[in-house]
Amino acid sequence: MEMKGVVGGFYRISEWIMRLSAINLLWIICSLPVVFLVFSQVLFLTQQPEISIQSIYELIAALILPIIVAPFTFYPATSAVFSMARKWAIGDVDIPLFKSFFRYFKSNYKHAMLGGIFFNVVLIVLLVNIQFYADQQSMFSVLNYLFLLLLAILVAGIVNFFCYLSHFEMPLKSLLKNSMLFTVARPMNTLYILLTNFAIIYISFFKFTFLIPFFMGSIMAIVSFWGFYRSILRIQDKLDRQREREESKAAEESQ
Repeated sequence: MEMKGVVGGFYRISEWIMRLSAINLLWIICSLPVVFLVFSQVLFLTQQPEISIQSIYELIAALILPIIVAPFTFYPATSAVFSMARKWAIGDVDIPLFKSFFRYFKSNYKHAMLGGIFFNVVLIVLLVNIQFYADQQSMFSVLNYLFLLLLAILVAGIVNFFCYLSHFEMPLKSLLKNSMLFTVARPMNTLYILLTNFAIIYISFFKFTFLIPFFMGSIMAIVSFWGFYRSILRIQDKLDRQREREESKAAEESQ
């Protein structure tokens, strides 16, 4: 029997708290080596009296190791979180949490790992270039702004890759190509992904740190996939209307 009113509202809220926290904890456990390395470095940076260019250099250098490890743990775990977020977004909220998470972790593992290797090679190249040209010129030179823009596009592309991986069955090459094309072709969605995820990370690390182990990753996945799914539905609706017009025009010409 479905509960209604205030009691029903509290029950549904508690259900969502349980879903989000359970999936977030599974995400952290399955990508623990990367989470530990990144968290320790970010925590070190936030404890500095002031953030200097030198501390940013040190952070970039320290991130190389977790970036190398990430395709084998972090990427498959994140793909599982996005697959769960997709299920929730399309209305299938009663799926078993643990069983479904590890099923997606296993089924997405190969594509997530190989896609992670590709993205992380590009990421390392960008980070090395940012540091190199900062040494040669200024941290905020025009060239570094360009690299920072490419870095932002790459980060959004990685998020869209997880969305594509969870929503479509495609070969790896198509997943990589479509995720990056979607990132460039839908600038408003890309901006939405970057701003919302940055806000969630900032709030989690600097305001409410309890969000990190219980809600941060799962909320980021839901927010990101919701924006992606909304864009996909709009594209599909536009294609359907275009097809209907073409079919209507063809029917008129045949009469």
